Amino acid sequence: MTEENITRIQIEDKEYILIGTAHVSKQSAEQVKEVIAEENPDTVCVELDEQRYQSIMNRDQWKEMDIFKVVKEKKATLLLMNLVISSFQKRMAKQFGIQPGQEMIQGIESADEIGADLVLADRNIQITFSRIWGRIGFWGKMKLLVELSASIFNKESISEEELEKMKSQDMLDSMLEEFTENAPKMKEPLIDERDQYLAEKIKTAPGQKIVAVLGAAHVPGIKKEIHEKQDLQKLNEKPPKSNVPKMIAWAIPLLIISIIAYTFWSNPDAGIHQIISWTLWNGSFSAVGAAIAFGHPLAILTAFAVAPLSSLNPLMAAGWFSGFVQAYMKRPSVEDFENLSDDVYTVKGFWGNKATRILLIVVLTNIFSALGTMIGGADVIRVFFQNL
Repeated sequence: MTEENITRIQIEDKEYILIGTAHVSKQSAEQVKEVIAEENPDTVCVELDEQRYQSIMNRDQWKEMDIFKVVKEKKATLLLMNLVISSFQKRMAKQFGIQPGQEMIQGIESADEIGADLVLADRNIQITFSRIWGRIGFWGKMKLLVELSASIFNKESISEEELEKMKSQDMLDSMLEEFTENAPKMKEPLIDERDQYLAEKIKTAPGQKIVAVLGAAHVPGIKKEIHEKQDLQKLNEKPPKSNVPKMIAWAIPLLIISIIAYTFWSNPDAGIHQIISWTLWNGSFSAVGAAIAFGHPLAILTAFAVAPLSSLNPLMAAGWFSGFVQAYMKRPSVEDFENLSDDVYTVKGFWGNKATRILLIVVLTNIFSALGTMIGGADVIRVFFQNL
């Protein structure tokens, strides 16, 4: 058995065997099967949470998704991000003729074959995204969405040899260093905190011999963190919501309304100009977002009509309304949900599938509405100063 990509750690009377894998590598899946068969561990830990475990084991879960519920619970952006990330992995996996997450599936199956305990060792993905989302600010969110969306258009393929090189220590360290420089606020919840969480779950797994199937990026951190006591409760906390964004979210609409009211009182013609400007900038940008997502004409019209009002109320978002209208006018069929896991391979699939199109309408309408709010607000302020 080759020891490449395998790390052995001994702590008192327990042995931990960490397998560093690439998530779409055929060789990784084969190595997982080989190691578990030869080591015969008491427990197998896999880098999955309950949600992703169910996603892997229940390939038909999309058929059960209620798209109205997703929009209503404000989870459209989260689901879209998950699908985009899934798209990238699935394209690479398809290139190599394997299922995405095959090494995790192999770990689950091998654990069952030898009668070992199975531990889902990763943190809930929604908590991870929540902790990322809470750190990066508005422009960070926009940048993340743009970068994730751009990955749909990336058709670059890599060889499996290059993929295997990603598991070498030097390459891994350089990747993490670059990641830290480009997105330090994302690295902590995405990599560092999960290293701590995974380390504690692996360390406290039952039995004397534990095999852990992990993405290679986590192995260096786990080697360090497994010797420390980690507070899982703290790592599972959603970030406290600051009152500052909420105050700003209410202050800006109140400021805009006050400015328009004062201008209208002092110069009705200028006030009317402000109202028209605010309506056109907000409505037009919001409608453009819905149109880019190929929304139904009524969904586009809804985006235009709602945005000027929703931009003045932080409890509302134009994308929710246009998304609901789209879902009503073009309700996804069972076939759309059945094809969802395949359609996310391509740009055409993302825009063509009725389910993902609704998500795109919600997200793009909201993003463009925010841009319209900035431009429209700036024009309202410009007219105000001109009429002082």
